[in-house]
Amino acid sequence: MTGSGQIKCVIFDIGGVVVGSPLSAINDYEEERGLPRNWINIAITQQGTQGAFQRFERNEIDLYSFYKKFGEELSNASQNNEWYRKFCEMRDMPVPNNLPESFKIDGRELFGCMMQASFNPDPKMLQAINILRESGRFKVAALTNNFQPPSAPSPEGETVPSLDEEVKHLGLGPHFKQLKEFFHLFIESSKVGLRKPDPEIYKYALRELQVEPHEAVFLDDIGINLKAAKKLGIVTIRVQPTSSVPALQELEKIVGMQLLDEEDVQEYEEKMARRRRASKL
Repeated sequence: MTGSGQIKCVIFDIGGVVVGSPLSAINDYEEERGLPRNWINIAITQQGTQGAFQRFERNEIDLYSFYKKFGEELSNASQNNEWYRKFCEMRDMPVPNNLPESFKIDGRELFGCMMQASFNPDPKMLQAINILRESGRFKVAALTNNFQPPSAPSPEGETVPSLDEEVKHLGLGPHFKQLKEFFHLFIESSKVGLRKPDPEIYKYALRELQVEPHEAVFLDDIGINLKAAKKLGIVTIRVQPTSSVPALQELEKIVGMQLLDEEDVQEYEEKMARRRRASKL
């Protein structure tokens, strides 16, 4: 394999790239409650930089305040329906008939579902990270929008879960610390006070890694995050929710190294061939 000698580091998003995506949990939550697909995701992103989710990932509000505000924002059916209609119009999609007239979302319940879905690692990604790191040719970093784990129980006392119960509810445990050990550098939005797609967090990562934009490759599953990185001159690769194989094949070409087992590639190709045959029936 041939690769670009310019590349000095590979930067990985975590959720949806190295581990499962919280977006899949959101889609399941929507389906179970009869909401249109992406209704909640649109409601979260349209809150802008001052939304509860965005502020929480910059560590500007504590967990329990976040739960309350998150639920309130997502339960504003009138505002969220308006945003969803605009989303459909922009994409020439018909507006579904099942927009909720009123709806109550429990912020703690939904966020727990999102986090539980985010801690199943992709073995193919972990293998690729190990190969890159052990080669000695690249710095390997993580760049993730995340939150700081709770360090105290809710101030509301006995009416709410204990600290241990809260940690378990969020799927937090030793595995997160173990995940960090795969990387030379692990950048967390909640620690640096910046979050993707703010250009400043990419600039921060480049400074910490001591590389120029064109010397870095960035893998993420969210288009707006990749767009911001690409605008700065960073090489970008989008990871699809169905499989990490195409993204890793693209990364192999860039770094000039085999990262995937032949069995994984063959399994993926056979799966795609079955889908193509099924679509013709």
